[in-house]
Amino acid sequence: MSTLSRITLAVLISSTLPARAGLPILPPMPAIPSALPIDSVPMGDSKTATEVKLGIPITPGPFQPSWESIEKNYPGTPAWLREAKFGIWVHFGPQAAGKSGDWYARKMYNPGTPAYKNHLKDYGHPSQTGYKEVLRDWNPVQLDPAKLTAIYKDAGARFLIVQGVHHDNFDLWDSRYQPWNSVRMGPKRDLVGEWAKAAKEAGIRYGVAFHHEYSWWWWQTAFGGDSQGERAGIAYDGQLTLADGVGKWWQGLDPRLLYNIDLREYQGVSKAAYSPWSPPPDGLFSRHQDFAKWYATRWALRMMDVVDRYDPDFIYTDGTGPQPFSGDHTGTGFKADATQTVIADFYNHALKTRGKVDTFSIIKFRPNTNGTVNTEEGTIPRDIKTDQAWIAETPVGDWYYQPGFTYDSGAVIRYLLEEVARDGNAAICVSPLPDGSLDEGSTRMLQEIGNWLRLNGQAIYGSKAWVRLGEDENSGKNAGEGESKSNKLRTLPGRSLGKKQADFVFGPHDFRFTKGKDGSLYAFSMAVPAAGTEIRIRSLGIAENLLGKPVKSVSLLGHQGAPLQWKQQADGLVITAPSAMPYATAVAFKID
Repeated sequence: MSTLSRITLAVLISSTLPARAGLPILPPMPAIPSALPIDSVPMGDSKTATEVKLGIPITPGPFQPSWESIEKNYPGTPAWLREAKFGIWVHFGPQAAGKSGDWYARKMYNPGTPAYKNHLKDYGHPSQTGYKEVLRDWNPVQLDPAKLTAIYKDAGARFLIVQGVHHDNFDLWDSRYQPWNSVRMGPKRDLVGEWAKAAKEAGIRYGVAFHHEYSWWWWQTAFGGDSQGERAGIAYDGQLTLADGVGKWWQGLDPRLLYNIDLREYQGVSKAAYSPWSPPPDGLFSRHQDFAKWYATRWALRMMDVVDRYDPDFIYTDGTGPQPFSGDHTGTGFKADATQTVIADFYNHALKTRGKVDTFSIIKFRPNTNGTVNTEEGTIPRDIKTDQAWIAETPVGDWYYQPGFTYDSGAVIRYLLEEVARDGNAAICVSPLPDGSLDEGSTRMLQEIGNWLRLNGQAIYGSKAWVRLGEDENSGKNAGEGESKSNKLRTLPGRSLGKKQADFVFGPHDFRFTKGKDGSLYAFSMAVPAAGTEIRIRSLGIAENLLGKPVKSVSLLGHQGAPLQWKQQADGLVITAPSAMPYATAVAFKID
């Protein structure tokens, strides 16, 4: 038997061995049709296609892999999420090595991008030294999940979102179904396991995030090559096969398990691959449905593997559509019950191990359904949003590190206020350096946020939205008949938190409201009032009667001096600021 035959046989055997009793066997990757010319095949129609039932065995219990069963049996989002309000998004993995911000692994195969230029400088040409070599060499020696968790908890975070696998398809745990993982190469550490241990020992909730659903179209740049220059026409390493690895450091590792397969024959796939973020057009990869079923099965089993090993408090699936594998938006390519299978297994697992379902599943932007939580990435809703539990998520700077970020605690605090006043939670990504440490700016910022939350946390943790979101100098003046007075609020700019948000100026008329766990109303002045000045809150006037009763007391959180002077008038509650206002950012008035 030849060396290649022995390698192939070993890979096939390892992929068909049972991972352990209770987790299903993953069959070998099916045969892949020969590639057709780029953009020559229309996407198949997903709207009329029947949803494929994967038939993956799940943990026994009342939850079955259907939305009807999940919605019927789910007891409701656990109370701890409303209590938590503030979390840290641990968005960290080997793409940090590129020091190029988000999506480095894809952009390093796109000539002209900063990621491509940085890769040339640090690693070499991607036809010779590709992302697989980044994985081999990445070693975040300063990454200490226990130390970082303590820092995040001190900053006031009540939960962590831990990255399990990003679009790069590299698993950050001792994965049973993905040999390209952090235990086998790179740091040779079970990073998800380390974060899980740190969170549990610190008494902080944590979830694991999975972004590998659309890595099959996200990775299409790796199948291209330079169109000009001395290496024009030479394919990048996405084109490599198992046979090409003989005698190399990656011998026995199939590149297809990392980069997936060439799908550029479908119309729109190649164009989307070089866009800033767009998925291909909706539809099915109709000539590759056998591969698609295998791919979706492996996607699900990897998530089930994490649930089985680490028992997280929640799981997270990335996307822009109503669910992964819907054939719509980021579900492009295949239509199957993969998501329902994972969620049903997760909730049955919680019943088996915890005796109750106090867990939840985040599906990005899914419409209101019992059993799921959605997110708002980088956005601030226009109004109060109470139709389902939700988490706002955004990075400081970007989702992976690059030089030049603006670290401003005021921007983070005001972003938190914008979301909490709308009845949401906020998860902030503070990107570690490539070695896993935090730089001076992010460390200082987190300390300042923690100080602020220790002072104002009673108005944040466990709070709810009030009847009105907030007000500014125009509130009520320009609202049309039947129009919400909150619609015209001056609002912090959305997207990543940076200089634009840090420099955004709120004035003395800008307020956000929360109803505290203690029953008090809290009015946050988004700008620190000048000492001795009068503050007028129109929403608390006698004429509006939004409180339903007269104001009895007003105090300022953190103020230790004489009681505040205040008066409730027909057109507003007027408060005189103390003679000393030693506050760096938004302040909270407690109103009973």
